[in-house]
Amino acid sequence: MELTSKVFVVTGGGNGMGREVVLGLLQRGAKVAAVDFSEDGLAETKRLAGTASGLSLHRLDVSDRAAVLALPDAVVKEHGAVDGLLNVAGIIQPFVKIAELDFAHIEHVMNVNFWGVVNTVKAFLPLLQQRPSAAVVNVSSMGGFLPVPGQAAYGASKAAVKLFTEALYAETQGTSVAVTVVFPGGVATNITVNSGVEMPKMTGGSGKMPKTTSPEEAGRLIIEGLEKGSYRVLIGSDAKFMDRMARLAPRRATELIAKQMKALLG
Repeated sequence: MELTSKVFVVTGGGNGMGREVVLGLLQRGAKVAAVDFSEDGLAETKRLAGTASGLSLHRLDVSDRAAVLALPDAVVKEHGAVDGLLNVAGIIQPFVKIAELDFAHIEHVMNVNFWGVVNTVKAFLPLLQQRPSAAVVNVSSMGGFLPVPGQAAYGASKAAVKLFTEALYAETQGTSVAVTVVFPGGVATNITVNSGVEMPKMTGGSGKMPKTTSPEEAGRLIIEGLEKGSYRVLIGSDAKFMDRMARLAPRRATELIAKQMKALLG
């Protein structure tokens, strides 16, 4: 997909991977409607964008369906059209086992991660279907195909995003809308802070922190997947390795992750 002069809506545009996607699209000559819950985060994205033109800021909660359904009109009023939707916004849960995780946290994670994607896709798909070339890119997670102890609700929400996006891909075959699902592994973002969650440090067997992908690299790969119209995008060597292992030896993959996470859960 050609990006120059196209209009893209990016959720989670006020931090982390979403911010890097916004900045990367602007650098490629696209126009961007950056969406985020954090007004301060959006302001920082605008500051980092510098003199780049074509950026609009939209503060809202993607789990607020009424606000999301009103967003297309605001974006069209600002930019004249919408050519693509990139759902990057997401939060994690407190790092505890299912037995200790309360319903409020489960519902909040599902509302943001899954229903936020459903809300935006339902809101923008009618507009995208009218364009000669359009795209939907939804960010799932390595935790969407591999169970991570202590992140059951998060993983369930991202697994739901995976299947929802794959079904959308199947339903849009033969149309102008390209659909991509993204699976990041560990990315060095502030997702714990943005989620209001404290999480213990995770170290590998060597005592060092596991290798993570930078937000800049993750953003670049997401944009590359958008340009190519990729079906799937795997971000990080961890996601690529565990994707293969989860398909070839799912029980072994689950037990490996459980072993790695055991020290964090007590």
